[in-house]
Amino acid sequence: MRTKALLLTAALGAAGVATSMAQTTPVFSVNAVGYVNTVLKPGLNLVSNPLTGTDNTIATLFKSTPVNTVVYKYNGTGFDISTYDPDDLVFEPNGNKTVVPGEGVFVRIPGTASVTVTFVGEVSQGALSNPLPAGLSIRSSQVPQSGTAADLGLVGKPNDVIYQYVNPTGYKISTFDPDDLQWEPALGTLAVGEAFFLKKVTADTWTRQFSVNTQ
Repeated sequence: MRTKALLLTAALGAAGVATSMAQTTPVFSVNAVGYVNTVLKPGLNLVSNPLTGTDNTIATLFKSTPVNTVVYKYNGTGFDISTYDPDDLVFEPNGNKTVVPGEGVFVRIPGTASVTVTFVGEVSQGALSNPLPAGLSIRSSQVPQSGTAADLGLVGKPNDVIYQYVNPTGYKISTFDPDDLQWEPALGTLAVGEAFFLKKVTADTWTRQFSVNTQ
């Protein structure tokens, strides 16, 4: 209950509302260097940067969003907040914070129109390693690939928990069962560019081998 309350508080603090998270509808190339188009709907979105670009700062990744867009990067206890200032037309005060593949952020889009953000960069390949700290963090697949947590190679440990934030119902929760050694209940497919909250009992690493030629 404490964890769920903290997650809900985090979402409320990020969005100012409890039930506004947009699903992403990505379009992506399959080359080693490519792009991902992610649609951000008005309100709160929980998204990742699925490609390694030349500049992975918030200021660059979300420069096509409207003024007053807010990006919230979870730091383990709260959020580092960056707002697209309508006067200076820059993200302040934390626009230099980076979002790399494997991480994720909340993005709040103002107004009533959806916005498409295009991520451009290189697909991570080879032996991939995503550090998973103990406690809560926002994590995502390091590659632009959809699938369940198991499909994406996320191997849990007993009592680890995934919180998938879905509009308009809130969190879908899946726990790694200590007896069956699988995520239960199984979550639906995680979309390309979708991030999620992860609660780890102990620190771990999400590893996988990936190649665009074999996937």
